[in-house]
Amino acid sequence: MTVSKELYEKYKAMKAAKLAASEQTEAEKPKTGFGALSQTEKSVKKEQTSGEIMNLQTQQTAETTPACIKEEAYIQKPSFASTQTTLTNSTQNNEDSIKKFALIGYPLGHSLSKCIHEAGFKSIGINATYEILETKPEDLVERIKYLRNNGYTGFNVTIPLKLPVTMFLDEVDASANTVNAINTAYIDPQTHFIKGFNTDAAGFKNAIPNDISLFGKTVGILGTGGAARAAICALASYQVKEMKIYTRNVANSIEFMEYLRKTFPNIEFNSYQIDRIRDLSKINFLVNATPIGMQGHASGYTPVEEQELQTLPADAVVYDVIYNPKKTLFIKLAQKHNYRTITGMDMLIYQAVEAQKIWTGRIPDFKDMKIAALENL
Repeated sequence: MTVSKELYEKYKAMKAAKLAASEQTEAEKPKTGFGALSQTEKSVKKEQTSGEIMNLQTQQTAETTPACIKEEAYIQKPSFASTQTTLTNSTQNNEDSIKKFALIGYPLGHSLSKCIHEAGFKSIGINATYEILETKPEDLVERIKYLRNNGYTGFNVTIPLKLPVTMFLDEVDASANTVNAINTAYIDPQTHFIKGFNTDAAGFKNAIPNDISLFGKTVGILGTGGAARAAICALASYQVKEMKIYTRNVANSIEFMEYLRKTFPNIEFNSYQIDRIRDLSKINFLVNATPIGMQGHASGYTPVEEQELQTLPADAVVYDVIYNPKKTLFIKLAQKHNYRTITGMDMLIYQAVEAQKIWTGRIPDFKDMKIAALENL
């Protein structure tokens, strides 16, 4: 295991501090910036790529493409390679056998994972079920035991379990170790060995059109949670020149910035207060990796005010990882001012595609999965 008990205790302390901070009463609640996130973060429980802290024990890699988005990282170690071979052979010889998969997290009432994965399994001829299993943090241990001992081949993980689940897996892949969050796990059908992965970085990258060049460019990331970390890992592979990280508390991000500078030494990292954004004229690629704008909680908000958004260069790209609504207010404002945009729907589907590749060794049909998501949105 790469996540120690000391790190997990740190995680719990940070969660407690975050909860205490969220309970403070504000005299005025702004409709933009991280003030809007503070206003809604207690209720934002939508399935979204997220994580809480970075693993400070991750070793820096000199490769251009980070481990978190390399396909070969999925089958790195002999112990897992053998189980992957077993799964592939089993799939080929038992086409009619029903395989069991699930999503764990809490709450899960509006998850699109079931329809997305069922469409993917159908596209590759896999006879499988996909269950939505609401799991509170205090029930995580029993849930893992249940999945391990009741014939499941794999499962997805969403908030608030992406970090705690690492404590109960047998191995954590480099993809998850770098991002420091688990969203996919594979269970060997013979040994019940469980290995955790993170497919969010690959999903984020695959959603970026091939004609967008980021080499030597400056990127702006709004947020420092799990979605932001996946985005940072993915964007590092483009050899960008600088990443400007916008956060609610610059002082609290010092450790995070040190980790980034050590992990990606060829990129310049700087942190800024998000509610003090005034000028984005140096940003070529702006990413919203916060929950601000999410349907049902903060859909009437934007992380950046329209006036400040307009300071982006004319050829800048705006990317929002939120997929519900399909067009957030942030995306609508960007399109209003003729910026090129990328929404979170493709990222959602691509990360699910990567999960099925881990589970089955096959590539499901992206279009079928996206159609299923849109029909159920």
